[in-house]
Amino acid sequence: MKQSGKINRNTIKNDLKEQLKKNGNTSRYYLDLIEDYMRLWDTKNSLYKDIEERGVTCYWCNGGGQEGYKQNDSIAAALKVNAQMLKILDSLGIKPSLVVVDNEDDEDIDL
Repeated sequence: MKQSGKINRNTIKNDLKEQLKKNGNTSRYYLDLIEDYMRLWDTKNSLYKDIEERGVTCYWCNGGGQEGYKQNDSIAAALKVNAQMLKILDSLGIKPSLVVVDNEDDEDIDL
């Protein structure tokens, strides 16, 4: 499968559903797990965007004269979200399919 630009949310969701069908797991429970996975996928992308925008360290100031830099909390949150996504895939008994992205400008690809 080739796709231009960013990896499409619907492409991932449809691929996961297709794999469920192939495995014979089409109950509402499994379909609901896919919805949970996609919510986590959205969250992960938001966290990565925050890391891109603010960096791995963030300035803080408590208003009482204390200030400095600390690790961006989105880093730890992204790791936890990613781990939960992997657990859902394991529970579904499926693995993400290889998505080939055909794009000349690698900077536009969210991987």
